Amino acid sequence: MSKATHGTLVAAVIQMRSGRDVAANIDAATQLIRQAAADGATYVQTPEMTNLLERSRADLFAKISPESEDPSVAAFSALAAELGIVLHVGSLAIRTGADKAANRGFLFGSDGALLARYDKIHMFDVDLPNGESWRESATYQPGGEALVVPVAGTLVGLGICYDIRFPALFRAQAGAGARVLTAPAAFTRQTGEAHWHVLQRARAIENGAFVISAAQGGRHEDGRETYGHSLIVAPWGEVIAEVDGDAPGYALATLELEKADEARRRIPAIANQRSFTVVAPRGGTAGTEAAE
Repeated sequence: MSKATHGTLVAAVIQMRSGRDVAANIDAATQLIRQAAADGATYVQTPEMTNLLERSRADLFAKISPESEDPSVAAFSALAAELGIVLHVGSLAIRTGADKAANRGFLFGSDGALLARYDKIHMFDVDLPNGESWRESATYQPGGEALVVPVAGTLVGLGICYDIRFPALFRAQAGAGARVLTAPAAFTRQTGEAHWHVLQRARAIENGAFVISAAQGGRHEDGRETYGHSLIVAPWGEVIAEVDGDAPGYALATLELEKADEARRRIPAIANQRSFTVVAPRGGTAGTEAAE
């Protein structure tokens, strides 16, 4: 685990209602990012699929581009440099082939340089009780690398949306020293109402980490509804910033980074973690190795 360091990070979550027009989505995000930066934010995070929410596969591929040609990547890199902020674009739809894409997050430094890119690992392939059905893996290629990135004197773990339901990912990042965890999202209204707050708070509590999750909110042009309620959660589990409701906007909080170290001293769950063996009912076994 990384050595404890003091300091603060002024973080903002941007809540959007991205539609089918990439240029309009870039403009909407840019306006809110500028407002958050003017309000003092030095780290600003946007939601999953900042550049486009489009259920039609044909229309999606007609509008997205490879990373090197994507207008969102260029625009947000330039904006980070102009404002002198760390800009975490929660994710963009990026073309990776003729019929495949990546759900890819980007972290830009205050000089506009690309610090990291993260491809969402866990694909949202579910059938919900209200009849909604999603097969993210039909369009997007999953990533395979969990990232922990230095940002402003601390370490930040990158995640996206459905990743929040897989605690092993965030425990591994926390074990590698991350004091800030992230899960920018486009949670459905149904799953958000049931689970959004408790999942964010659980990941914070069990890892003694801040959790920052910008979200999409409201009814989108492609017909879907997302939950909103962009959050920043402190390491003891309290919500310290929230965009209340589903309307576009932003919320801001000052993260006292020592609070993560303090939470881990109080309850050293990461340090106390042990390896164990699972014994299945039929006699099968599966070994697991705990992160140190």
